[in-house]
Amino acid sequence: MKWPIVFALVSLLAAAEANAQQQWPQKPVRIIVPFPPGGVTDGVARITAEWLSSRLGHPVLAENKPGASGAIAAEQVARAAPDGYTLFMASAPQLVIVPHTQKVPYDPLKDFAPVSIVGVNPFALGVNDTIPGRTLKDFVDHVKARPGQLSYASAGSGTVSHLTMELFLARAGLRMQQVTYKGGGPAIADVMGGHIPAYFGNLNELIPHAASAKIKVLAVSGARRAPQLPDTPTVAEQGYPGFRTVTWNGIAAPAGTPAAIIERLAREIGAGCRDAQFAERLARIGVDPVCNAPAEFARAIREDLQLWGEAVRAAGVQSAQ
Repeated sequence: MKWPIVFALVSLLAAAEANAQQQWPQKPVRIIVPFPPGGVTDGVARITAEWLSSRLGHPVLAENKPGASGAIAAEQVARAAPDGYTLFMASAPQLVIVPHTQKVPYDPLKDFAPVSIVGVNPFALGVNDTIPGRTLKDFVDHVKARPGQLSYASAGSGTVSHLTMELFLARAGLRMQQVTYKGGGPAIADVMGGHIPAYFGNLNELIPHAASAKIKVLAVSGARRAPQLPDTPTVAEQGYPGFRTVTWNGIAAPAGTPAAIIERLAREIGAGCRDAQFAERLARIGVDPVCNAPAEFARAIREDLQLWGEAVRAAGVQSAQ
């Protein structure tokens, strides 16, 4: 085959690919959700799917694929065709925690093309009335006087609630015993019942009980105060500068997805955070809108891999390495 013909064919193929990307999508898009229906990640996925459906002109469907702390869903997306029709509603555990605690069949930095963090939610430290006072210092003083004698609830070993508490205990120089539960609901029930003194949980888990006399919310773990609890200081404000843990939910695609598709998705998601109704729906499930750029999401993954690695070591969780 003569070189001019080869160049002509290559040019035609490149033009055809560019045209296909410009016309994307031409069929329904799936967002794979790593958890069962009903949780925060599922809620963010469905809000995002509805928004993208209205913006892209084709259905965007949330499809739940739970199992192995989300690693099953992550692998499915990592191995999917990079054509923009299979997306991942990534939550922090799959990309920045689970790779530290178990061997996973994907590389969180190489196998995904980050699109945008849709929203973040910090955690809140809730304690029952067995803990005197109403400040984080009161909690620290009470626990410090009883090293290793008190327990805290977690939603399971290696979960964000567990690791957030262990990271705080390490930085505060405290020792407590973990009591694991199958999720946040049973954990909160035992804290409210007076059986377990403390729990670092999702905002949406603790907010409904924050006004009751049975749980005192002492601190939030984000870099700033939560809009839903404006009178509750952050951990950093109360003597632990630099302390910050949040979990995020964001859209990622398989590595190799064309840049034009990534940019289109990021642009449409960004428009969501500027929409009052979209942002309000996220706030109702305890999520602060973010909708950042692909490069910012990629940086967050790199930084949080280091942060949660520290938390895993503090917790003594079995390492995947």
